[in-house]
Parts: sequence; C-alpha cells; structure tokens
Amino acid sequence: MKKFITSIFVLALLATTSFANNDKGRLKVNEKTSTFNWTGSKITGDKHSGTLSVKGGSISVEKGNIVSANVAIDMLSMTCTDDMHERAKIKFIGHLESADFFNTAEHSSAYFVLSSFDKSNDGSYIVKGKLTIKGITNDISFPAKASVSDSSVSIDADVVFDRSKYDIRYGSGSFFEGLGDNLINDDVMVKLHIEAS
Repeated sequence: MKKFITSIFVLALLATTSFANNDKGRLKVNEKTSTFNWTGSKITGDKHSGTLSVKGGSISVEKGNIVSANVAIDMLSMTCTDDMHERAKIKFIGHLESADFFNTAEHSSAYFVLSSFDKSNDGSYIVKGKLTIKGITNDISFPAKASVSDSSVSIDADVVFDRSKYDIRYGSGSFFEGLGDNLINDDVMVKLHIEAS
C-alpha cells in the first residue's frame, strides 16, 4: 500500500514538473544548480557529511511572491564528503542506503512539498510544508532566504529534520536504550540551495 501511495505521489510530481514551463508563474527547478548538503552527527561530536541531487520540481510565483514549491530528491545520488578512504566511503554510503537507514531500494526519492512562504520584515521567509522520506510524510517548518522575480527564484535554507519520525531507527535514542557513545543524534541538518527559472 505504501509503495502504491508513493507511486501516485511520484506520478503527480512528475506531471507537475512536466508542464512547469507551460503554466504561468510556474518555474522549473534547475537540477544541476540546486544542491542538498546533509550532515549527521553522533553524541560524541563525530560528524558525517555529504550531498544529494535534485531530480525535478517546480516553484510557483505570483506577483513577486513564492506561492508554493515541490522538489524531488534523488536518494540514490547520496555521496559522502568526509575525509576518508574511498572504500570506507562506499561502505558508509551502502549502510545509509540499507534498511537500517533510508532503504533506498524501496524508497529512491524524498520530497519537499512547500505550501506556505510568509515573508518577514527583514525579507526572510518562514516556510511550511511537508517532507516525505521512506514513504512517510510529516509537517516541516524552517526559515529561508529567497531571491524572487517573475522569471527566476533562488532559495537558501538550513533545514533540520528528526529522522526518528521517518522510521530511521539505527543508533537512535528514541528507540533504543544504553547506546552510550554509539548513539546517533536524531536531528539531521540539510543545507539546501534551490534555483528555478
């Protein structure tokens, strides 16, 4: 059932993206210049970082304001940018792709569907919407900076999500006790940069 719902979600997103250039005020997300950089950490302070690629999306603009946005993230594009041996990176990414973490064999995409962009007096935005990972959807809210015109948009934000809400249990204190130094923080930070035109 989850696979069926996810498939419908993907088809809807692709349909939206396919007609992005034909709809007035709807801009196509640039997959090459948009970036997602992630960082996860252990309770000891050790960190791992890497990147993810964008695989489609669109942003709707009306009268110089962002109305909505949807972005698909390619979970199969995950890389590790740590200073470690290449074999260690491959092993580490393989673990992140496994059922212990993101289970990319069954869930090859994640999705941001953003429905509210409230502009503050300083020109920044409070963004609200939904984040879907592993077929699980939760509300999300974060501050962002944006440059907006009728023909182009760029959005920059530091987004923090709680992986435990997406059934990512490995090393999580939300599910296991007595992990000690092996405890991995539930919060994952994503620095996103999205461009659309």
